[in-house]
Amino acid sequence: MKKGTLKQILLITDGCSNKGEDPAATAALANQQGITVNVIGILDDDQTEDPQGLEEVEEIALSGGGVSQLVYKQSLSQTVQMVTKQAMTQTLQGFVNKELKQILGSNQSLEDLEPEKRGEIMEVVEDMGETCDLEVLVLVDTSASMHDKLPTVKEALIDLSISLNARIGRNRFCIFNFPGKRKDIQKVFDWSPKLDEVSTIFPELTSGGITPTGPAIRGAMYQFGKNYLRSFKDEDEPGMEEAWN
Repeated sequence: MKKGTLKQILLITDGCSNKGEDPAATAALANQQGITVNVIGILDDDQTEDPQGLEEVEEIALSGGGVSQLVYKQSLSQTVQMVTKQAMTQTLQGFVNKELKQILGSNQSLEDLEPEKRGEIMEVVEDMGETCDLEVLVLVDTSASMHDKLPTVKEALIDLSISLNARIGRNRFCIFNFPGKRKDIQKVFDWSPKLDEVSTIFPELTSGGITPTGPAIRGAMYQFGKNYLRSFKDEDEPGMEEAWN
């Protein structure tokens, strides 16, 4: 099985989109391009699950082939790591299932195999999760209601970087926020193997405005492949934007 790069959009939001195209449809388009869309919905401490918000979070992740989770602020860091890793496993399992169907026929999948064989394949999937290259574009909702949640988002992303950099495979991260000042999304942190330096950026973040989730996902899609020819050895010097000043 050839080694590839897993590509993920990690959408962090606390509300429903209210401008532009259907985000679930845009997530489906991203998934067709080999990009998994995962969604974390942040709840206020005194908030019960909002059915409308829950429905959209689930719809986007389902269409994007990813994982969704609603979470309170205090559990965000653990959830970001869990969702990212779970999506990696899910994507790899889907790929393995596709390979199996070509070998065993369309009527068989991983779940149809006897337990011993299934266990052996899951060990391969786990190993691939540690060794494959990973690109994660973090898409942060900075509409007005996210203001008090942004410090927690910052800490969660630093923890994610530390956690994933324990892997054998190479990682690349970048961060975009939406809405941007003049565009649907705005680059905050350019592709880099580490998110440690994100601490210098988040204090400059300003929140406000609407929530164009669909257009933001579409804009995020086009960031994969940009600067792709640049080698990983050049990524030790992360590029930061002054967009949030």
